[in-house]
Amino acid sequence: MRKAVCLLSGGLDSATALACARRDGFAAYALTFDYGQRHRVELDAAARVARHLGAAEHRIFRIDLRAFGGSALTDDIAVPKDRALAGSQAEIPVTYVPARNTVFLSIALAWAEVLGASDIYIGVNAIDYSGYPDCRPEFIRAFEHMANLATKAGVEGRLRLQIHTPLIHLTKAEIIRLGLSLGVDYSLTHSCYDPVGELACGRCDSCQLRKAGFAAAGVPDPLRYADEAAR
Repeated sequence: MRKAVCLLSGGLDSATALACARRDGFAAYALTFDYGQRHRVELDAAARVARHLGAAEHRIFRIDLRAFGGSALTDDIAVPKDRALAGSQAEIPVTYVPARNTVFLSIALAWAEVLGASDIYIGVNAIDYSGYPDCRPEFIRAFEHMANLATKAGVEGRLRLQIHTPLIHLTKAEIIRLGLSLGVDYSLTHSCYDPVGELACGRCDSCQLRKAGFAAAGVPDPLRYADEAAR
């Protein structure tokens, strides 16, 4: 089987992207980052998803982005709650982690070159997302172009790297329906930026987008939320 490196956070989107790689006939090499994020519960979720979807290998790469901070996910900055998400793409929220996808894709590129793989899967989305600049199609195209200039395999013409973004033009509801059709068990995933123990907060941008996606898809969300448990 051809090999593909799949970025796997443990959330809904990355789990679906990994399932797409398996659907496309790739042996999936799942790559998760322990980058100092406050929502470390997603690391356990990533391990569960990798096992469930039959990843050929799952690695957790440690890099401490707390050294720079500058984000509510890696610094002592409050995670926004109960934001009105309509039109929120016009502003970049404080949950944006500076250069995160650039860093992650660079490390995925290094592993892909070692594996002899020419394919990377990432679950970025340009429709139902929180306004992050490194989730846009033009960023992915630019990185892919750079990657083919910057690697030994690319320069020698042995491999031409392709970054797959199977979810980039899908709504959250469409992503959920796709994942369910591919056998994704969303009870294994975790999407919250500011969990309360093992429970998702239910109020951050990520939780709100997830809730709205399941509601639009007409499917019960198996994730447990602290705001609902308190009622």
